[in-house]
Amino acid sequence: MVLVTTSMDSTLSQRCRCIHKGKENKGPVVYWMSREQRVADNWALIFAQESALQKKQPLCVVFCLTTNFLGANLRHYMFLLRGLREVHASLASCNISFHLLQNEPTKALPAFIQKIDAGLLVTDFDPLRIKKTWKKNITKSINITTYEVDAHNVVPVWLASPKKEYAAYTIRKKINTVLPEFLVEYPEIIPHPYPSKKEPLFDLQRVAKTIPDTSVAEISWCVPGQKAGYTAMQSFLENGLGRYPESRNDPCLDGQSNLSPYLHFGQLSPQRVALAVSSAQVPDDAKSVFLEELIVRRELADNFCHYEQQYDSFEGFHDWAKKSLNAHRKDKRTYLYTQQELESAESHDELWNACQLDLMHRGKLHGYMRMYWAKKILEWTQSPEEALQCAIYLNDKYSIDGRDANGYTGIAWSIGGVHDRAWAERPVFGKIRYMNRNGCRRKFDVDGYIEKVLQST
Repeated sequence: MVLVTTSMDSTLSQRCRCIHKGKENKGPVVYWMSREQRVADNWALIFAQESALQKKQPLCVVFCLTTNFLGANLRHYMFLLRGLREVHASLASCNISFHLLQNEPTKALPAFIQKIDAGLLVTDFDPLRIKKTWKKNITKSINITTYEVDAHNVVPVWLASPKKEYAAYTIRKKINTVLPEFLVEYPEIIPHPYPSKKEPLFDLQRVAKTIPDTSVAEISWCVPGQKAGYTAMQSFLENGLGRYPESRNDPCLDGQSNLSPYLHFGQLSPQRVALAVSSAQVPDDAKSVFLEELIVRRELADNFCHYEQQYDSFEGFHDWAKKSLNAHRKDKRTYLYTQQELESAESHDELWNACQLDLMHRGKLHGYMRMYWAKKILEWTQSPEEALQCAIYLNDKYSIDGRDANGYTGIAWSIGGVHDRAWAERPVFGKIRYMNRNGCRRKFDVDGYIEKVLQST
């Protein structure tokens, strides 16, 4: 069992690191919110407020909205924006201003910092390459000290391991050894005694009109926002956690937590979920299985994307996988499909088509089916590179939690054997783990899943 303490966190400084040493002026503290889009249970906001209180300065929260972020479309932006309106209102009740800046962070943030004569910048940790590039360029153009806070992982990524880990078994002990130190209760954000000028709640529909890609509709099954995320967590704890080990791998059952949209957009803290699971009145094995996914596997994905610069490339695969896939490049493919054919669910395989339709219409694919879906793309395209590009494109276009370390890592596992081992060699796949429809039939009602998807689309 995980040990949980209820005292105020004594490791906040270990969650933070200075990424730019500059001047610490007397002006307001700016928290550049990006990955963690919530007010409660947010170590970055907690650190920013503590800094502002020490400096006796206002605290301003900024979100930079760029409308062409890695292929995101209306489905993703509306989920994000609806959640940010809740953030805006919650901050206002704490005398903290919220500013939605509609421009690239490299342009909008330095201008805002200069405008208010800010004294300190705090931001979220994010392993994605584009976020790291933004931070690097921003710190070049500002002269104030900047801190980065890992508010996404229970154990900060740079403390869990100083290197890219090979698999779950190589990082599990490292995380679990220090987990009791970091899995602690959060202090609350207090009404800020040094208020800044409040900004009016932004006009959702006006901002929505600036989103260029409206080709994918919003999802309706999942309500965005921190309050909704907390409600979804409570529902899972009461109705799903106890049966999670038995039902999680069957897509015909509602056995998964369905919390990934909230975790991806930072509307729900993984640490809050872990605390709630640890104290839930369910068998210990159910807790252990879920916490393995929530903490070890999810934080392994952050480790991969943080330490592997080419996490979305063939070059990011293990050497054994690259060697094996290279040896089978010229193998005959029984079926070959274009990206457009796959996107339209026009394969010969009804099960795969159901997966793609599920992804398109629901915006979320069951974890087991995502593995099958990605591996068939490897089997039906001309090269591992094409398969990887196609899978990332489809996932990021339709999945509500696309453009995420878990997504990139999961696809790399399916197509390139990342965090997996070598298996029996076969055509096309080489030593990459193979999956087929018959294997799926042994695990769940394939026809029932297909019918379920067709009825809902």
